[in-house]
Amino acid sequence: MFRLLAIALCFVATSVAAQDKYVGYYYPQVNSSEVFDRQIRDAGAANKRVRVDFLTNLTKAQLAAPESPRFVFFAKGEASSELILVGLDDDVFSSIYRARAVMAQMTSNIRQSPIFVDQGLQFVATFYDLLQMLEFDTLVITDGESWAHKVEFKRN
Repeated sequence: MFRLLAIALCFVATSVAAQDKYVGYYYPQVNSSEVFDRQIRDAGAANKRVRVDFLTNLTKAQLAAPESPRFVFFAKGEASSELILVGLDDDVFSSIYRARAVMAQMTSNIRQSPIFVDQGLQFVATFYDLLQMLEFDTLVITDGESWAHKVEFKRN
């Protein structure tokens, strides 16, 4: 009986690890999740290069600011479609609510971007809509220590 239980536990552990190979390296076990399935526009030309360029520009803007970044975005996966957001200090993402506040601030920052203004989306689109348009598959937000929240982007 014990041997059967041990085999079953190994199978489950292997299955979970195969589902998310970044757990335990970039962030702790995901303990909450949501699905974002709204598609307000099709970006058209979203691909790995577009996603990497987006993150490069985001990082350049953070590094150009006078203060040190309090969180970092980076993409993983063959298509760079798995976005990870890690808090770099103990305060910025001390809770999921503070992380959501950062997402709201990101929304405010991008609403005046040409991609939203040109399409008349500056009053309705969110940062998640932008990530959906860029065809990210997932976003994991974490404090980098004790919790991780996963957003799965579903497209039609």
